[in-house]
Amino acid sequence: MLVNEKKFDAPAYSVEHLFDVPNYKRLIEDFTAGNDAAGLESYLKFAATGDEQANLARTYLVIDKATGELACYFSLRTGLITIQVAGDDFDSLPAIELSNFAVNDAYRKKHKETKKLGVHIFDVFILPIARFMAQYIGANSLYIYALPFNKLIEHYATMGFSMLPEDQEKFVQSHVKPKYDAGCRFMYQTL
Repeated sequence: MLVNEKKFDAPAYSVEHLFDVPNYKRLIEDFTAGNDAAGLESYLKFAATGDEQANLARTYLVIDKATGELACYFSLRTGLITIQVAGDDFDSLPAIELSNFAVNDAYRKKHKETKKLGVHIFDVFILPIARFMAQYIGANSLYIYALPFNKLIEHYATMGFSMLPEDQEKFVQSHVKPKYDAGCRFMYQTL
């Protein structure tokens, strides 16, 4: 399996597929999402298992190697980006969706010395996994539907995500945006 090969590993953290963690139910039970992200907490606790079983997404737990605590989680799935090219014409580009991404607020509060954990997890795990997978499935971009908070959108921009012009974003959202992401902003980066 991709993750078990330890191709994606870091000194302080490991990334594990949800079902490969024997005590994952206990770990996710203690997960809390801050910053008005209750939907991300709810997804992990109540929907991730079903999406795994239905092959709709893969959820990964980022575990602190020293303490065994759940530091973060993210979910990836294949998708496409529908881009307006001229008039009403459009083109679809294969992509990978970062469908869920949240740092455990309880972990962050307990480990105040840990700074920029989300950026670190993105750089060390998410982006390398997306690039690795793109070599095998053919994917042009990584995209996310970001919660509509200016601070969060600016944060994703520092991680390399861009927004489309407003008219093109409306086009994308009218064609491929899931109900789950209502109110969120579409952001992407080329792999």
